[in-house]
Amino acid sequence: MKVILIQDVKAQGKKGELIDVSEGYARNFLIPKKLAVEANAKNMTEYKNAEKSKQIHAEKELALAEETAQKLNGCVVKIRRTCGADEKLYGSVGGKDIADALFEQYKIEIDKRKIQLSDPIKTYGSYEAAVKLHAKVTGKIRFVVEK
Repeated sequence: MKVILIQDVKAQGKKGELIDVSEGYARNFLIPKKLAVEANAKNMTEYKNAEKSKQIHAEKELALAEETAQKLNGCVVKIRRTCGADEKLYGSVGGKDIADALFEQYKIEIDKRKIQLSDPIKTYGSYEAAVKLHAKVTGKIRFVVEK
């Protein structure tokens, strides 16, 4: 019997999947516990519409990520910091500082957790960091830490 899962079921599948199980398992366990619904015509139509909606949403998200990556290619973000006598920064420059400066200078909003720095920046200079915008899209951001 074919059923559409409403919730994740261990060893069977994830929410929204169409699976084939024995009729007894479906009628006595999955359907009464509201873990699945029978794959009849109405439910199949809803399932197909939901799949199309997920696919369209994923395509829009990917296009937005690619557009943002293109915008990042031409940007050089300037971050101003003060330093001590030995030319070392007070504190360090992290993802939040870069994200804030990027929004302030170019009006591009990126989550600070998506900026991947190998180490915190503690000296002046020019740097480059990867920005994980999407599972398939990674952009590069250039930034300069100056006095």
